[in-house]
Amino acid sequence: MNKIKSIRKDWDLIESFIDNKKRILDVGCGEGDLIEQLQKNLNAKTHGIEMNGEMTQKAIAKGLNVIQGDAENDLGQYSNQSFDYVILSQTLQAFYNPEKVINDLLRVANKAIVTIPNFGYWKVRWHLLFKGTMPITKNLPDEWYNTPNLHMCTIKDFFNFCSKKKIKLYKSIALHEQKTSNINKMNLNLKNLSSELGIFLIENEN
Repeated sequence: MNKIKSIRKDWDLIESFIDNKKRILDVGCGEGDLIEQLQKNLNAKTHGIEMNGEMTQKAIAKGLNVIQGDAENDLGQYSNQSFDYVILSQTLQAFYNPEKVINDLLRVANKAIVTIPNFGYWKVRWHLLFKGTMPITKNLPDEWYNTPNLHMCTIKDFFNFCSKKKIKLYKSIALHEQKTSNINKMNLNLKNLSSELGIFLIENEN
């Protein structure tokens, strides 16, 4: 079987975190491109949940197992440990209660992969400091008045959140201009400043 070539570097990283033939839920899956990639490349059993009805229909038309729903409320329909991995790719900041969502992710799956646009990136800081307006970047493309984002956070915020909530960080990767590097306590401030995205593989310590 020919593998699907990823159109995004962060999706390549997500795929590298996952073993073959696993059960995967993608929360906020859009048109299902990522789960289609994982299904074909890893022989995974994939499911998706997406709020946008048009995107849901496009995913279903591809033959993907996707339902329309609000993840913040509808994750409760899944029983404990229904999946091996659950993915939340650049959507955590759009939820009213991100902590509840993280708790639900780690309830329905053994491990969660969370990707966040880094609001601590130096270009974002520069924009706020010198222009005095909300920044627009490749990973934060919307104006302040039409953005779905409610709770912007930084790589450092999420790293510290996991420590405070006793969530185990299996892998912490910074992504900048298609280049990756590991995040740890020693280089946290530097990666928080220099990276556009943070990608985390997490699990409850309990």
